[in-house]
Amino acid sequence: MQNQSILVLTTGGTIDKAYFDALSEYQIVESGIPALIAEARVALPFRVVELMRKDSLDLTDADRALIAAAIREAPETRIILTHGTDTMTDTARVLADIAGKTMVLTGALSPARFAQTDAPFNLGMAFATAQVATPGVWIAMSGQVFNGLKVKKDRAAGKFVALD
Repeated sequence: MQNQSILVLTTGGTIDKAYFDALSEYQIVESGIPALIAEARVALPFRVVELMRKDSLDLTDADRALIAAAIREAPETRIILTHGTDTMTDTARVLADIAGKTMVLTGALSPARFAQTDAPFNLGMAFATAQVATPGVWIAMSGQVFNGLKVKKDRAAGKFVALD
């Protein structure tokens, strides 16, 4: 296994949402990803870059072009992208033509700041996948790794499922 540096790009999504009081809605705040990585004691080299703070339903074609450009221009070949789950597969399709990079999209179904969250586990899965997967686009969610172009979010079941 290689000890190459991993680039972690954050875009917002549920993983970075906070809830302020009973009358307010969730808001995407400063990324909690650096704290999750520190708490997990990740020992390999990494760098975190916050690209944006958006719900994935609010991402535009220009936002996806910015994400793709950041990945293309990065010196790292192993990338983790934290992203909202609603349009994660849309972004995966935009990234599919980037050659020579292992790109792993991950997120959470509940905010990382909640006690009952899948965020740390999903981020850990993304780090593992980024180290061992071949170049291409992958989605790491709920203990599974999917080809980023052959998966969909099943909202009713609250999970991602592979497409045939």
